[in-house]
Amino acid sequence: MTIGEVSLLTNDVVALANFYKTVLQIDNGSDDATHQVLLTQGTGLTVYNDGTHRVKQNSNVALAFTVDDVDAEYQRLLGLGVRMVEPPTTRPWGARNMHFLDLDGNSIYFRSFPVGG
Repeated sequence: MTIGEVSLLTNDVVALANFYKTVLQIDNGSDDATHQVLLTQGTGLTVYNDGTHRVKQNSNVALAFTVDDVDAEYQRLLGLGVRMVEPPTTRPWGARNMHFLDLDGNSIYFRSFPVGG
């Protein structure tokens, strides 16, 4: 069994999808206001509005993306005005993580691992 997708539920699909397109440097060619598929390789990432009004307090969701250079990504995202929670920090297990929030307050982590780790 594999996870088919992770879906972020939101009031504003276009705004949240555009945030992820910018942060992840992808383009799905869609401006659909109800449902957008952002990533399709491995576990998919979608943004969806099922018509339910949501309060932007999503404290139980965290997404982690592995990147080549977390420090370079940190500088790039600062330039985009992304809301940072924690700058790149090396963890005891060797990973280097940074923590930021999307437009709905979901926790996002970019991480990189030491070579050979």
